[in-house]
Amino acid sequence: MSEQLTRPWEKQRDKLNKLELLKLERDGLEIIEKIKQVARQGYTAFSEDDLTFFKWAGIYEQRPKGNGLFMMRVRIPSGVLSSEQARTLAAISRDYGRDLVDVTTRQAVQFHWLCTECLPDVFDRLESVGLFSYQACGDVPRTIVGNPLAGIDPHELIDTRPIVEELERHFLLNPEYSNLPRKYKTSISANIYNTGHAEINDLAFTPASKEIDGEEVIGFHVWVGGGLSAKPYLARQLDLFVRPEEVVKVASGVTRIFRDYGYREKRHHARLKFLVADWGAEKFLAKLLELIGPMPGRGTDRTVGWNAGYFTGVHKQKQPGLNYVGLLLPVGRMTADDLDELARLADQYGNGELRTCNSQNILIPNVPDEKLDALLAEPLLSKLTPFPRTFIGHAVSCTGIEYCNLAIVETKARMLSIAHWLDENVELDTPIRLHINGCPNSCGQQQIADIGLQGAKVKTENGMIDAFDIHVGGSLGPDAAFNKRLKGRVPAERVAPVIAHLIEYYKANREPKEKFHQFVRRVGHDALQNQLDQILATTA
Repeated sequence: MSEQLTRPWEKQRDKLNKLELLKLERDGLEIIEKIKQVARQGYTAFSEDDLTFFKWAGIYEQRPKGNGLFMMRVRIPSGVLSSEQARTLAAISRDYGRDLVDVTTRQAVQFHWLCTECLPDVFDRLESVGLFSYQACGDVPRTIVGNPLAGIDPHELIDTRPIVEELERHFLLNPEYSNLPRKYKTSISANIYNTGHAEINDLAFTPASKEIDGEEVIGFHVWVGGGLSAKPYLARQLDLFVRPEEVVKVASGVTRIFRDYGYREKRHHARLKFLVADWGAEKFLAKLLELIGPMPGRGTDRTVGWNAGYFTGVHKQKQPGLNYVGLLLPVGRMTADDLDELARLADQYGNGELRTCNSQNILIPNVPDEKLDALLAEPLLSKLTPFPRTFIGHAVSCTGIEYCNLAIVETKARMLSIAHWLDENVELDTPIRLHINGCPNSCGQQQIADIGLQGAKVKTENGMIDAFDIHVGGSLGPDAAFNKRLKGRVPAERVAPVIAHLIEYYKANREPKEKFHQFVRRVGHDALQNQLDQILATTA
């Protein structure tokens, strides 16, 4: 009997959801070869089941479904991108994607408008430069996020690039992990400011140290069971210390536990976070050690804060005489020409590298001191500025109703409008992170924002209109907590003034150096609710 037929969940066919039953009949990764073989015949060459598995190839049907156009994500592990790869991405966007390139909150690159017939050529172009869309979506290990400064970071304990590369090779196109209960997200970072957003990943490795045999060893602590969407959970830290060379072993063990014991009855209750919540950290660790063997317990956490993934500006690297320049991509979007020009700048002023960030921005590393002024004078940097204004510089957006079948409101243009209005009308010396989501699935990660917006609809005498629920007080790092919703749905056109009112209340009552999320937690959620009630009542 094959291993496929002896996996635990197969004994409970009567309890499996519809997709799980389909996944028993075919490996999701098989769709990649089918796309390569028949996509040139057009959209109708694929069955409804085939289209379900397109996610395993990193592809979603673009809104509206059925028009033969697709949205594709490309894996950029830890955000490290060569100029050659950037030019290839730009060319794909120009030829097939109407010149649009989006950077996501997981450091991936996203295309829109891809036709069925072009998909094999896109795969070939990506593979020719070592890039893949495969497993960027689906019930598989997704893009590995991490520290975009890996290797150049003054605040990292070790360079995590080799570890990310090794784990990427282990996960990618590996049938051992091609049938997980749900999507599965991994983060690896040795930066002391939690650049990998550890607490919202299914599996995360954060910097740690431990004295072993009289010597200080640098390694990682392990977190499991984080995730957002409609029921967000913060990851739980295991009593485990992991040496760098053991990361793949541990990651494999955690993933196998999810594969074999994760829930497969209801799609909305299948993420690893639900298993961890039910089992608890101790039981989960016991099962992990049963699989991988004895491991040392926790050492010393080396995470000291959270910078939310923002690196705009000019910063010194750990290499003397070199700098990285962080650029703003407003709500993560650029054109193919922008990306081509970034590749040129990376070659001319850096070492031919770019780095994508989970704040949806991009940076040019390894710029010598003597080349900085010339780089900063380049025309592109007046558009993708290293020195953004406060609100647009900290604004994150999901794809929204423009392309996504799950969204119910427009997001990217709206966030641009809100942020620009705030920059024109509100003076503020402290960044406030604004995140917007078009649906509850949290691609815009609104739960970790200072102020998060989630799209909704409200009924008026003129019909249904776009509106938003406002959430306040989120953060990760040592004081991690999700933000909380304020009651009172705000019509879209009033969101910016409402946010301005909340910020003025913060400015008038904050303590010295108090960040917005700290202020919210100190004064209490009810105080912010009262402010929202007042402004909604006076402008009703």
